[in-house]
Amino acid sequence: MQPSLDPADLACPVCHHTADLLDVVDFNTSCEQARGRHFALSGVAVYYALCGNCGFGFAPQMRHWTTEQWKERVYNTDYARVDPDHAQRRPLANVALLRELLGTYATKLRHLDYGGGTGLLAATLAKAGCRSVNWDPMVSHARDLATLGPFDLITAFEVAEHAPDPQALFATWRSLLDPGGVVLFSTLLSDGHLIPNQRLNWWYAAPRNGHVSLYNAKCLDHLARLHDWKCTSLTPSLHILHAEVPPWAAKWLSG
Repeated sequence: MQPSLDPADLACPVCHHTADLLDVVDFNTSCEQARGRHFALSGVAVYYALCGNCGFGFAPQMRHWTTEQWKERVYNTDYARVDPDHAQRRPLANVALLRELLGTYATKLRHLDYGGGTGLLAATLAKAGCRSVNWDPMVSHARDLATLGPFDLITAFEVAEHAPDPQALFATWRSLLDPGGVVLFSTLLSDGHLIPNQRLNWWYAAPRNGHVSLYNAKCLDHLARLHDWKCTSLTPSLHILHAEVPPWAAKWLSG
């Protein structure tokens, strides 16, 4: 499944410094291990690298897969076994979160849920009168992403860790966002979990889930500044990218 590592593959996708190999895990390592569920070993080794400059962690072998390879190897019919919450529980929980955060603004904002799978989150909000649409790179769409937008709010829940090219992901969000808009996204910060010369035992480093990109606070700040944003973390897993702070988001940053 995997070619040999090329030294060029160790160039950090965030800051371009040369990273060092951190550890190796089996491809079937999944987030379900946090719940005590372990899947049979695949026999396929997946290396993770760690950039000593910005702290970004990544799986270099998986970064160059095609969309079809991702669908065949990760986002296949077995994906529900390694992420049972992705189809309903997580999107509906995020609907409740957005309703709480947005309040009366919920129906007024142009909203894109980026990487929203089959679109349950956006569809649920749209039924309630919100101007929400869904787009996911692994789902076929009639509309080209470039024809969408601009949006006041882009959400991307548990998406960034799946993106092989973080700079391209942030650039895409930037191109779709209104100058006064914000990106609200979730990914669990790696601070304290990726440590040189120690085994990688963090449950979030899960290649079977497609977690190829692991962010700490420093590399998120670097990516934000590259795109003229500020990154503010509301929690260790929930973050906002913004240039300005629109009135409807002010309470998030003041709380």
